[in-house]
Amino acid sequence: MTSFELLFELRQKAKESIQKIQEENIKSYNKRRKMAKEYSIGDLVAIKRTQFSQGNKLYPKYLGPYEIIKCQQNDRYIVKKVGNDEGPINTTTSADNMKPWISEAEDSSGSDEPAG
Repeated sequence: MTSFELLFELRQKAKESIQKIQEENIKSYNKRRKMAKEYSIGDLVAIKRTQFSQGNKLYPKYLGPYEIIKCQQNDRYIVKKVGNDEGPINTTTSADNMKPWISEAEDSSGSDEPAG
């Protein structure tokens, strides 16, 4: 065997072992991963505050409500602000940075507090 053939064979084996390890890593990563929640146009959501600065430690972690106006690929959504609350008017966000908006009326009607 020439030195070129030996080097070529070693590289092929290394490439195969790296690919095998990467496939195992992907498989173990996806075991613990949950699928992103799907939203439809018109749903109200709260979006996660992504810009932090000094002094807003006590601000809410989510901004909203926002209405979904367009669904894009890879669990991305274009949202538009509803009302005059804090936050951007129009923005694009991913499903992992959103949660369903629960209004105060829905929240109080579903509570299990005893009456009286």
